[in-house]
Amino acid sequence: MTTSPFDTVTVLGTGVLGSQIIFQTAYCGIPVVAYDISDEALDRLPERWEQLKTYYRRDLQATDEQLDAAVARISATSDLAEAVASADLVIEAVPETIAIKKSTYEALSKVAPEHTVFATNSSTLLLSDMVDAVDRPDKFVALHFANNIWVQNTAEIMRHEGTADEVFEQLVQFAEAIGMVPIRVLKEQPGYVLNSLLVPFLNAAAALLVKGVADAPTIDLTWRRATGAPKGPFEIYDIIGMVTPYNLAMARAAESPESAAFAQFLKTNFIDQGKLGRASGEGFYKYDAEGNRLD
Repeated sequence: MTTSPFDTVTVLGTGVLGSQIIFQTAYCGIPVVAYDISDEALDRLPERWEQLKTYYRRDLQATDEQLDAAVARISATSDLAEAVASADLVIEAVPETIAIKKSTYEALSKVAPEHTVFATNSSTLLLSDMVDAVDRPDKFVALHFANNIWVQNTAEIMRHEGTADEVFEQLVQFAEAIGMVPIRVLKEQPGYVLNSLLVPFLNAAAALLVKGVADAPTIDLTWRRATGAPKGPFEIYDIIGMVTPYNLAMARAAESPESAAFAQFLKTNFIDQGKLGRASGEGFYKYDAEGNRLD
């Protein structure tokens, strides 16, 4: 296995993907600090680790000893200065809105050690849109993971024009050290490679739904049967969770009536009811504790 160039890692944000990044990094032997502004979110982490353990046993045949050791490598805090005090790498996985991202980096820049590298897990935003909030542009890079990172193990590494070559290569090495396949993104691109392909597909499905062309199960069935794909778009929405699609739809709401309608649909029918996708047990479909669809 590739050796990590970073001895300690902090992850900002403990949502669906943030918690996966934390657990996978710890599973691969690297101590991780989990940071969230919400103590309530941190209190839910033990339950999240138990859920992820179930997936790792099923998909990776991980042993209880390996999984318990991973959890033992994780600490948690809602104090940002404490979270990053010893961090070699900070991976930011906060909500996908530019204002939240920039305010996070402004606060982070004030408390992180000078040597700490900053990596954003943003799925659509460009580094150059955020770099003016960072005090170390040469140590600022994108590291974007696909969902279910323990099996769909890609990590897109993207630089901006000021990213140091050495930092870019360190992120490639780190991705390999935690079991990812590094995807080198050679030029800044909204959505990188994965979401440049995925987001238009999901948007098209959302438009079909809110315009009343077909319901979600029918759209998913059509895609699976006609293409041989293992999952339809609304099954993918459930894996992603409802919050990120809602934020992305809201960002496009002013220019797209369909995006505005889909954002409202997600808020009313899912987010306000605590149906946040597979991780919560229900989204467009219902799921058991192992993440299997119940229907």
